Amino acid sequence: MATPTKNTPMYYAWHHFVLVPLALLLAGYTILRYTKVAGDDDQIARLWFSVAALASIGLGVLIMLRQHYALQLQDRMCRLEVRQRYFELSGQRFAPLEQQLSLAQILSLRLAGDAELPALAQAAAASRLSPKDIQARITNFQFDTLRV
Repeated sequence: MATPTKNTPMYYAWHHFVLVPLALLLAGYTILRYTKVAGDDDQIARLWFSVAALASIGLGVLIMLRQHYALQLQDRMCRLEVRQRYFELSGQRFAPLEQQLSLAQILSLRLAGDAELPALAQAAAASRLSPKDIQARITNFQFDTLRV
């Protein structure tokens, strides 16, 4: 596999090229079909209304999936923040500890003050502390009011 020479956009094929276009087509087609039978009180009109409603709801769900991508990015940035802080405070890489910690543990470590982060990170990895146990050991909280 060749190494990329430039930063290219990442696409999730099922989402970007299959599900969203199909949902748009289905929603558009069913709304168009329903407008042709709107006002009729028969089974076909009710069927097209139901399909249009389901297609619109499905499209809304797919669009909300974008929130999932944003949360994944936010989790990645939190990991990077703890890596950087740990390195600045201890002079050592966080990677060996990070492999032993879950995301929830790392997110709990973000709340620790600078003076206690290195020792707490090592204790969390060595003793497999739960996120609640990590937070219970924190004496100088750095609260994150920006996380969604």
